[in-house]
Amino acid sequence: MGTIFLSEIAGTAMLTLLGGGVVANVVLGKTKGNSGGWLLINFGWGLAVFAGVWVAFSTGAHLNPAVTIGLFSSGAEEYAPGIAVGVGTTLAYFLAEMIGAFLGAVLAWMAYKNHYDQETDPAAILGTFSTGPEIRNYGWNLVTEIIATFVLVFVILMFGNTPNELGPLAVALLVVAIGASLGGPTGYAINPARDLGPRLAHAVLPIPNKGGSDWGYSWVPIVGPMIGGVLAGVASILYF
Repeated sequence: MGTIFLSEIAGTAMLTLLGGGVVANVVLGKTKGNSGGWLLINFGWGLAVFAGVWVAFSTGAHLNPAVTIGLFSSGAEEYAPGIAVGVGTTLAYFLAEMIGAFLGAVLAWMAYKNHYDQETDPAAILGTFSTGPEIRNYGWNLVTEIIATFVLVFVILMFGNTPNELGPLAVALLVVAIGASLGGPTGYAINPARDLGPRLAHAVLPIPNKGGSDWGYSWVPIVGPMIGGVLAGVASILYF
């Protein structure tokens, strides 16, 4: 349990520090990367995954409850060498991922504190922490997150059954592809911890002009990715 907590907290914190950081760099005013565009965010998140996976290598680098539940649903016997799949280990992954996501968001805020203090747009501030839809339709927003997360988890499971030597780079490129192709409607949370942890940080941090944390939408990037992860795990069984 100690290994799970240390590894997954550190890896997920690295993920949300760098991922939240690239969004802050693009969205907040008076930054070097201001208005850098959607592709900069896509590549930034992909490289954030790359770094997080290396940090959390010892526990399989889930970094994402949807990946954990996808492996659980696939019938895997181990989450990583020496870590058996079970209710206790599954819950440990979930908790560690949530804690790490929260801590990474706090660190990203600290890195950009001067810019947050001068930002006056509540939507821009929230957008650096959590996702939100361009067109708010909870049903279709949910479908988008299910599809995007299915792609993420299913392809990751395929990586484990096919010979490749790309390591974390493969997952990083996959995340870039998902962001570029399927990220437009909802901002591609594809990870309940990545969205909920930073949203909690947004709610508690002393940020001027931050507004609300949009809790009415918050269930979509939790439920959608979890459904997508389960479907990917089941599909991997049928595929093989």
